[in-house]
Amino acid sequence: MFIGRFGPFELILILAIALLIFGPKKIPEIGKAIGKTIREFKKGSKGEDDELQNEDERSEDPKQITEEPQAPSRTRAKKKKKAESN
Repeated sequence: MFIGRFGPFELILILAIALLIFGPKKIPEIGKAIGKTIREFKKGSKGEDDELQNEDERSEDPKQITEEPQAPSRTRAKKKKKAESN
């Protein structure tokens, strides 16, 4: 069983195996995709934190809670138009 941190030997071994499996052309593409995924995850988790913080602030002051009326969705509008035409 492997216990502990990854040392330089383990990292080199993992990179060598990845190079053998994916080839030299795919490695940069995979790295780019992983980086993009991590950025999107951080952006999404930060957005959730901001939303939770805003909800907490609104729940503390009930005067600030205002609900905006929602426009009908396109499917509702299409169904209504279809029902009216029949």
